[in-house]
Amino acid sequence: MENAAKSMPSAKSYRRQELREFLMARRARISPTEAGLPDGGARRRTPGLRREEVAVLAGVGVSWYQWLEQGREITVSPQVLDAVARVLKLNGSERRHLYGLAGLNPPLPEAAPGSDFCDGLHRLIDAWMPFPAHVMDAYWNIIAFNDAAGLAFAFTPDDTNCLVTFFTSPRYRGRVDHWDELAASVVAQYRAAVSERPDDEGFRAVVEELAAVSPEFAEIWARGDVQASGQTLKEIIHPTAGSLHFESTQLRIPARPDLTIVMHNPLPGTDTAAKLERLTSPEGRRDTMRPVAG
Repeated sequence: MENAAKSMPSAKSYRRQELREFLMARRARISPTEAGLPDGGARRRTPGLRREEVAVLAGVGVSWYQWLEQGREITVSPQVLDAVARVLKLNGSERRHLYGLAGLNPPLPEAAPGSDFCDGLHRLIDAWMPFPAHVMDAYWNIIAFNDAAGLAFAFTPDDTNCLVTFFTSPRYRGRVDHWDELAASVVAQYRAAVSERPDDEGFRAVVEELAAVSPEFAEIWARGDVQASGQTLKEIIHPTAGSLHFESTQLRIPARPDLTIVMHNPLPGTDTAAKLERLTSPEGRRDTMRPVAG
């Protein structure tokens, strides 16, 4: 065992070998014509692009690219790797793989929109009935929610952003028990989402617009707290069903990194599941539509 361990390459040397093989394989699959270069005809012996051609097309030095492909200790920037990825026509997963092999933190996955995929998400949250579920984008804009979420949390088509709804919707806020405690956690989780894309102006727009209308949000945001999203305990006081206890879990979607599914599971040891069955039944829906005596 000791001899076998000694013969194994180190993690760094293994990564360099993987980088060399990956770049060579991807370079070999791009023809000069695909790269916008003359074909060269039968005289060309190198399959795909030559190292020198990749370097010229990427705007880097020939020696530097050769060292990169050899896995040498050189300074590598995201901009240069992106140029190489463009020449080699790498897809999003391959580009992230190149970053990792070169020793850099991979960029966030790129979204791959598709109507069929979004339809599948609608079917998924509908299949979660009678438990609440919704889909939100990176800014926490509400993309879709099932009937149980509408009934339990008072979501309506006018509610366009989870963070904004949390602070500005009287109907939603009136149902959240221990609102002050949960508010601090929600804002800290949103700051964690912002930290993943610090240069994204979309987050800044949400923060500035909400801070302008909600002094409570502005005060909590100014604390600078950060909390990773994951599983949150939540109690909802429904006007007809009573107390509903949930474990709220955020699930990231690798194929659509801009989307997150939020699943609300009844907390074990409570009667929440039975109440949701009643709430989402035809009779329960009729009760929800009746005005509450005041």
